[in-house]
Amino acid sequence: MIGSIRGQIVAKAPPHLTVEAGGLGYELEAPMSTYFHLPAVGEPVRLLTHLVVREDAHVLYAFGTEAERRLFRDLIKVSGVGPKIALALLSGLSVEAFAACVHGHDVTALTRVPGIGRKTAERLVVEMRDRLEAAPLERPLPAAGTEAQIEAFDALIALGYKPPEASRLLKNAGPEVRSTEELIRRALQSAVRE
Repeated sequence: MIGSIRGQIVAKAPPHLTVEAGGLGYELEAPMSTYFHLPAVGEPVRLLTHLVVREDAHVLYAFGTEAERRLFRDLIKVSGVGPKIALALLSGLSVEAFAACVHGHDVTALTRVPGIGRKTAERLVVEMRDRLEAAPLERPLPAAGTEAQIEAFDALIALGYKPPEASRLLKNAGPEVRSTEELIRRALQSAVRE
Protein backbone atom coordinates (compact mmCIF):
# COMPACT_ATOMS: atom_id res chain seq x y z
CA MET A 1 0.00 0.00 0.00
CA ILE A 2 1.26 3.49 -0.80
CA GLY A 3 0.33 5.71 2.17
CA SER A 4 1.86 9.01 1.15
CA ILE A 5 4.03 10.63 -1.46
CA ARG A 6 6.53 13.46 -1.20
CA GLY A 7 7.98 14.93 -4.36
CA GLN A 8 7.66 17.64 -6.95
CA ILE A 9 4.53 18.48 -8.91
CA VAL A 10 5.27 18.13 -12.63
CA ALA A 11 1.75 18.40 -14.08
CA LYS A 12 -1.71 19.55 -12.98
CA ALA A 13 -4.98 19.10 -14.90
CA PRO A 14 -7.96 18.79 -12.53
CA PRO A 15 -8.61 16.29 -11.05
CA HIS A 16 -5.34 14.69 -12.22
CA LEU A 17 -1.83 15.58 -11.19
CA THR A 18 1.60 14.03 -11.54
CA VAL A 19 4.14 14.04 -8.73
CA GLU A 20 7.72 13.00 -9.37
CA ALA A 21 9.33 11.23 -6.45
CA GLY A 22 12.54 9.22 -6.53
CA GLY A 23 12.75 9.36 -10.31
CA LEU A 24 9.21 8.04 -10.82
CA GLY A 25 6.21 10.06 -11.95
CA TYR A 26 3.08 9.11 -10.00
CA GLU A 27 -0.26 9.91 -11.62
CA LEU A 28 -2.80 10.83 -8.95
CA GLU A 29 -6.41 11.91 -8.76
CA ALA A 30 -7.36 14.44 -6.10
CA PRO A 31 -10.62 16.01 -4.94
CA MET A 32 -10.95 19.72 -5.61
CA SER A 33 -10.69 20.38 -1.86
CA THR A 34 -7.09 19.14 -2.09
CA TYR A 35 -6.45 20.51 -5.55
CA PHE A 36 -7.16 24.12 -4.56
CA HIS A 37 -4.41 23.99 -1.93
CA LEU A 38 -1.71 22.45 -4.12
CA PRO A 39 1.45 24.45 -4.77
CA ALA A 40 2.42 25.46 -8.31
CA VAL A 41 4.01 23.10 -10.84
CA GLY A 42 7.67 22.62 -9.97
CA GLU A 43 7.09 23.07 -6.23
CA PRO A 44 7.53 20.33 -3.60
CA VAL A 45 4.42 18.68 -2.15
CA ARG A 46 3.49 16.00 0.39
CA LEU A 47 0.19 14.20 -0.07
CA LEU A 48 -1.55 11.31 1.67
CA THR A 49 -2.68 8.60 -0.73
CA HIS A 50 -5.07 5.71 -1.13
CA LEU A 51 -4.49 3.02 -3.75
CA VAL A 52 -7.53 1.45 -5.41
CA VAL A 53 -6.81 -1.75 -7.31
CA ARG A 54 -9.34 -2.64 -9.99
CA GLU A 55 -9.37 -5.36 -12.58
CA ASP A 56 -8.38 -2.92 -15.32
CA ALA A 57 -6.28 -0.32 -13.43
CA HIS A 58 -4.48 0.74 -10.28
CA VAL A 59 -5.58 4.26 -9.33
CA LEU A 60 -3.81 6.38 -6.74
CA TYR A 61 -5.93 9.03 -5.01
CA ALA A 62 -4.29 11.97 -3.22
CA PHE A 63 -5.45 14.01 -0.22
CA GLY A 64 -4.14 17.07 1.56
CA THR A 65 -5.37 16.05 5.01
CA GLU A 66 -5.91 12.89 7.00
CA ALA A 67 -9.57 13.88 7.49
CA GLU A 68 -10.16 13.89 3.71
CA ARG A 69 -8.46 10.53 3.22
CA ARG A 70 -10.35 8.92 6.11
CA LEU A 71 -13.68 10.24 4.82
CA PHE A 72 -12.83 8.92 1.33
CA ARG A 73 -12.05 5.50 2.80
CA ASP A 74 -15.31 5.48 4.77
CA LEU A 75 -17.33 6.60 1.74
CA ILE A 76 -16.08 3.83 -0.55
CA LYS A 77 -17.28 1.27 2.03
CA VAL A 78 -20.87 2.45 1.53
CA SER A 79 -22.86 0.27 -0.88
CA GLY A 80 -23.24 1.99 -4.24
CA VAL A 81 -20.50 4.56 -3.60
CA GLY A 82 -17.25 4.03 -5.47
CA PRO A 83 -14.09 6.12 -5.66
CA LYS A 84 -15.49 8.45 -8.36
CA ILE A 85 -18.56 9.35 -6.28
CA ALA A 86 -16.43 9.70 -3.14
CA LEU A 87 -14.12 12.07 -5.05
CA ALA A 88 -17.15 14.06 -6.25
CA LEU A 89 -18.45 14.34 -2.67
CA LEU A 90 -15.09 15.60 -1.41
CA SER A 91 -14.91 18.01 -4.34
CA GLY A 92 -18.40 19.38 -3.70
CA LEU A 93 -18.39 19.48 0.11
CA SER A 94 -15.76 20.04 2.75
CA VAL A 95 -15.29 17.32 5.36
CA GLU A 96 -17.07 19.50 7.91
CA ALA A 97 -19.95 20.30 5.52
CA PHE A 98 -20.42 16.61 4.74
CA ALA A 99 -20.50 15.78 8.46
CA ALA A 100 -23.07 18.54 8.99
CA CYS A 101 -25.26 17.10 6.19
CA VAL A 102 -25.12 13.64 7.71
CA HIS A 103 -25.81 14.77 11.27
CA GLY A 104 -28.58 17.11 10.10
CA HIS A 105 -30.12 14.49 7.78
CA ASP A 106 -29.76 17.00 4.91
CA VAL A 107 -30.40 14.69 1.96
CA THR A 108 -31.18 17.65 -0.33
CA ALA A 109 -27.69 19.15 0.08
CA LEU A 110 -26.09 15.79 -0.74
CA THR A 111 -28.17 15.40 -3.92
CA ARG A 112 -26.70 18.67 -5.22
CA VAL A 113 -23.39 16.87 -5.69
CA PRO A 114 -23.16 15.47 -9.25
CA GLY A 115 -23.71 11.71 -9.33
CA ILE A 116 -25.61 11.55 -6.01
CA GLY A 117 -29.26 10.60 -6.29
CA ARG A 118 -31.83 10.67 -3.52
CA LYS A 119 -31.46 6.96 -2.61
CA THR A 120 -27.65 7.21 -2.45
CA ALA A 121 -27.92 10.37 -0.33
CA GLU A 122 -30.31 8.63 2.08
CA ARG A 123 -27.99 5.62 2.29
CA LEU A 124 -25.04 7.95 3.01
CA VAL A 125 -26.92 9.64 5.86
CA VAL A 126 -27.83 6.31 7.45
CA GLU A 127 -24.52 4.48 6.98
CA MET A 128 -22.13 7.36 7.62
CA ARG A 129 -23.77 8.60 10.84
CA ASP A 130 -22.20 5.86 12.96
CA ARG A 131 -18.81 6.12 11.25
CA LEU A 132 -18.64 9.88 11.75
CA GLU A 133 -19.48 9.52 15.43
CA ALA A 134 -16.99 6.68 15.92
CA ALA A 135 -14.04 8.65 14.56
CA PRO A 136 -13.96 12.43 14.65
CA LEU A 137 -12.97 13.80 11.26
CA GLU A 138 -10.74 16.59 12.51
CA ARG A 139 -7.22 15.21 12.64
CA PRO A 140 -4.56 17.84 12.09
CA LEU A 141 -1.60 16.89 9.93
CA PRO A 142 1.38 19.22 9.79
CA ALA A 143 1.25 20.50 6.22
CA ALA A 144 3.88 23.09 6.97
CA GLY A 145 7.06 22.56 8.90
CA THR A 146 10.49 21.18 8.34
CA GLU A 147 10.98 17.74 6.91
CA ALA A 148 12.31 16.64 10.33
CA GLN A 149 9.09 17.84 12.03
CA ILE A 150 6.90 15.99 9.52
CA GLU A 151 8.95 12.79 9.87
CA ALA A 152 8.86 13.06 13.68
CA PHE A 153 5.09 13.61 13.57
CA ASP A 154 4.67 10.47 11.40
CA ALA A 155 6.89 8.49 13.79
CA LEU A 156 4.83 9.54 16.83
CA ILE A 157 1.62 8.53 15.02
CA ALA A 158 3.21 5.15 14.22
CA LEU A 159 4.00 4.78 17.94
CA GLY A 160 0.30 5.14 18.73
CA TYR A 161 -0.05 8.81 19.65
CA LYS A 162 -3.13 10.64 18.42
CA PRO A 163 -2.38 13.50 15.98
CA PRO A 164 -3.26 16.29 18.44
CA GLU A 165 -1.01 14.66 21.07
CA ALA A 166 1.82 14.28 18.55
CA SER A 167 1.53 17.95 17.54
CA ARG A 168 1.56 19.05 21.19
CA LEU A 169 4.58 16.88 22.03
CA LEU A 170 6.51 18.24 19.06
CA LYS A 171 5.75 21.82 20.12
CA ASN A 172 7.10 20.95 23.58
CA ALA A 173 10.30 19.63 21.98
CA GLY A 174 11.25 23.16 20.95
CA PRO A 175 11.68 24.92 17.60
CA GLU A 176 15.51 24.91 17.78
CA VAL A 177 15.75 21.12 17.31
CA ARG A 178 16.75 20.25 13.73
CA SER A 179 17.07 16.45 13.49
CA THR A 180 14.21 13.96 13.35
CA GLU A 181 15.82 11.70 15.95
CA GLU A 182 16.30 14.55 18.44
CA LEU A 183 12.71 15.75 17.92
CA ILE A 184 11.34 12.26 18.61
CA ARG A 185 13.59 11.81 21.66
CA ARG A 186 12.57 15.17 23.18
CA ALA A 187 8.89 14.60 22.39
CA LEU A 188 8.96 11.21 24.13
CA GLN A 189 10.79 12.70 27.12
CA SER A 190 8.10 15.37 27.28
CA ALA A 191 5.40 12.66 27.24
CA VAL A 192 7.06 10.81 30.13
CA ARG A 193 7.18 14.01 32.24
CA GLU A 194 3.43 14.65 31.80
